[in-house]
Amino acid sequence: MQSNTSFTYHTKIREVFSEMSQVVVGQERLLNRLLIGLFTGGHILLEGVPGLAKTLTINTLAKVLELDFQRIQFTPDLLPADLIGTMIFNQKTAEFEVKQGPIFANLILADEVNRSPAKVQAALLEAMQEKQVTIGEETFVLDRPFLVLATQNPVEQEGTYPLPEAQVDRFMMKVFVDYLNKEDELEVMRRMSNMNFDYEVQPVLGKEELVAIRNEINGITISETLEKYIIELVFATRRPLEYNLRDESRYIQFGVSPRASINLNLAAKALAYFDRRDYVLPEDIKEVAPDVFNHRIMLNYEAEADGVTTLQIIDSILRKVAIGR
Repeated sequence: MQSNTSFTYHTKIREVFSEMSQVVVGQERLLNRLLIGLFTGGHILLEGVPGLAKTLTINTLAKVLELDFQRIQFTPDLLPADLIGTMIFNQKTAEFEVKQGPIFANLILADEVNRSPAKVQAALLEAMQEKQVTIGEETFVLDRPFLVLATQNPVEQEGTYPLPEAQVDRFMMKVFVDYLNKEDELEVMRRMSNMNFDYEVQPVLGKEELVAIRNEINGITISETLEKYIIELVFATRRPLEYNLRDESRYIQFGVSPRASINLNLAAKALAYFDRRDYVLPEDIKEVAPDVFNHRIMLNYEAEADGVTTLQIIDSILRKVAIGR
């Protein structure tokens, strides 16, 4: 097969991982998913308990990629104007002027996004989808790349406003951030207990190079067989009985949306690119399918009662749905 893809920036991507490891320990998978989202234009929903270096990872990544970064702490009293900006009156000119909000950056960390009411979530969603915001009568196009990384705390659910399914579906992937292993946690403790530790990361990639990487990923080929495999996986979540998923069908209330097939295709291409391949393998699809599907499959109360998780359902689908079915 004739390759349509060069790997001009493959070495620099490895340098990104290397530079990040000087500050962030043991979050290679998280970084991998963040880069997939950044290179393919997909927003990421992160779920994990506090203290797992989510903010540090994203802030460091912004420095390595020379991108503007803003962290927004979502609280119950946050207003849409606090996010996108507002009109303020200038007494000197006796005119209203636009004061832009923190949404005007390349990387946005929406911390504990489920702590703010629907109007604020809707304002964030509009910026994510349209890549622009309207303040007063003026519309502003957001700088590219524009990536929203929203976090949810799975522990404290009191006083939260869970994201509606339609909004959750706008995120390319939902990534679970877990505790570090013993060796990594030991390394973190040693670094952070040294009060003189202050490593300054070096920029590796710029905005123009990110666009070029996106174009190279776009040149990755995926066979018709694997395209159809993605569709079969998607339909298995919607019509499980047709795929002999009898036990799983008891628990699935709604399957994944069409966005799942699009995002699974894009994420698999990005994984192939990271491995310096110009074609997608079945393993690429299987590796990212849990992250693309887990927030889009809605389980019923019976699943909750029986302790069945979405990831268990996805694992069954990946094991039972054959390629070339």
